[in-house]
Amino acid sequence: MAKKILVVDDEPDVVTYLASVLRDSGYEALEAFNGEEAMEKVLKEHPDLVTLDITMPEMTGVKAYRKMKEDPVLSKIPVVIVTGVSHEFKQFISTRSQVPAPEGYLEKPVKPEDLLAEVRRLLG
Repeated sequence: MAKKILVVDDEPDVVTYLASVLRDSGYEALEAFNGEEAMEKVLKEHPDLVTLDITMPEMTGVKAYRKMKEDPVLSKIPVVIVTGVSHEFKQFISTRSQVPAPEGYLEKPVKPEDLLAEVRRLLG
């Protein structure tokens, strides 16, 4: 059975691109366009991994990430932050004491080989 990956970004083109790369490589890709929709799908679908944008309307990626990592069951799902925000953000989120650092981090624009390498690293 294919591993299930939730792609979360408020830019439809980014979601389509990342989901296509994943599907073409044999993964099942789910899509969400904001943090609230992401949380609904995480609770319902229990994906094997989540790619998460940071800057989104309604619920930011930071808030969705915190909610996931504070939940005993959801905290086991690896999260790859995919964002256009600078490298300083990686250092910032990695120093938050309330939640652990993300399992992965990719800067936009994401190269297909970088996305797949990160997914394989985390899912085996």
